[in-house]
Amino acid sequence: MCLAIPMKIKHIKGDFAEVETGRLRRSINIQMLPNIKVGDYVIVHAGFAIHKIDPDKAKETLRLIDEIR
Repeated sequence: MCLAIPMKIKHIKGDFAEVETGRLRRSINIQMLPNIKVGDYVIVHAGFAIHKIDPDKAKETLRLIDEIR
């Protein structure tokens, strides 16, 4: 089973971005989403941003994930 989670773009440098959710921070590849910017939420899977997501939808998803932990 695979899990992709919403993460917020904090910093962009070239084809990579630093993202965070809660206390988790990661560097991810953003080549598949050339029009994202700092502050956007993206779905992250296996180190790649694969889809831009609405901020409200991202926050609700993260709330649900926290609920099941």
